[in-house]
Amino acid sequence: MKHPYEELLKMPHHVSTNHPPMSMLDRAAQFAPFSALTGYGEAVAETARLTEAEPERGEEEAAELDRRLRLLCAHLEEHPLLQIEWFVPDGRKRGGRYEIRTGAVRKIAGPRRALILEDGTEIKLDRIRSLSGALFDALD
Repeated sequence: MKHPYEELLKMPHHVSTNHPPMSMLDRAAQFAPFSALTGYGEAVAETARLTEAEPERGEEEAAELDRRLRLLCAHLEEHPLLQIEWFVPDGRKRGGRYEIRTGAVRKIAGPRRALILEDGTEIKLDRIRSLSGALFDALD
């Protein structure tokens, strides 16, 4: 029994003279699944991203930080080199992360309640978790 398309199977493969052959990658992309939920993967990744809660500062911790800030104010003209750990709030969801940076302190901006480093980094005083450096060695 003869197959109805048998003669087509034996014909040579057609190569267009008007269009260049499509690459295998482009050809495969035609059959990629359609993403009906554009942005869904990013939303799931954002929800899964962990942040830390900003802890409340205890009285002892607040008193120690206040003592260190007062000592820093007394030695600001020396531009002391400090290691500062502070809380950075997340821009998209509740919580944030802690950052640690070492740098020389340029000034404390009173109205903005911020510590400003020589490189221009501005750190809000109420976000600072700890201050350490040679300046505070006598306190420890």
